[in-house]
Amino acid sequence: MNALAIESIGLIAPGLSGWENSRPVLAGEQPYHAAPIPATIAMLLPANERRRTTATVKLALQVAQEAMVSTTLNNKRSNRAGTTPLSSFSEEGNMCVRTVLASSGGDSEVLDKICVTLTEPDRMVSPTQFHHSVHNTPAGYWAIATGCTLPSLSLSAYDGSFAAGLQEAAALAWTEEARVLLVAYDLPLPFPLSERRMIVAPFAVALLLNPMTTTQRLALLRLKPGEIQSADRLNHAGLEQLRTGNPAARSLPLLCAIAQLKAGSVALDAGHETILNMEVTP
Repeated sequence: MNALAIESIGLIAPGLSGWENSRPVLAGEQPYHAAPIPATIAMLLPANERRRTTATVKLALQVAQEAMVSTTLNNKRSNRAGTTPLSSFSEEGNMCVRTVLASSGGDSEVLDKICVTLTEPDRMVSPTQFHHSVHNTPAGYWAIATGCTLPSLSLSAYDGSFAAGLQEAAALAWTEEARVLLVAYDLPLPFPLSERRMIVAPFAVALLLNPMTTTQRLALLRLKPGEIQSADRLNHAGLEQLRTGNPAARSLPLLCAIAQLKAGSVALDAGHETILNMEVTP
């Protein structure tokens, strides 16, 4: 069975600000409090591009940057110790990897603004809003920020978007024998869209996946067929509400297993009453 090393993680959600800060909470060592998320700024982008970005783009770029900066720092430390080469992390291109971005609904704020504009007599849709309306806008801004021209895929699978993104990223990593950055994100929809589709809170996560079983990893992951018919639930009511209330947060059982250094099976909700099973090794 093919394995994937999870080299690093980026994370942002209410009460979960960054992987290192969130690890004790997800491990059950500290209580969870749904505090507001800190402001996301997308500092990798040039100033002009930064001013035009939306909350969705900033959220996605925040966790992508955290994951890539973390693994770069880890590799540099190992390189100084003489154990790991830095051939794939040059000073200029250390964030250039293949990417898979997953979101159940894309940028709903932009969609709402365009729909409102189309109800007005002149129907003057802003070119900037139209530019931001496509599903792969965060991928485009990530390419601008990093200067990376490697392949990127943006997908949506409703409530199963994280699981679909993970399977796509795994297949790409194994096929290309290269690192792949998976970024999953979703934000609450504005009214009146929220009456039809409720997302309780913003959530974004990034996993840097490596098909080589490098020693610089947080966990080893094996996707597998299984007979488990229900997704893992979380014991903490607040985290469980977040898991069920945001498609990207369906990743939480996996994140908790990694934080707890827990070896065993994890079953994730993949949408449409399907389950994605995996084995996790610390």
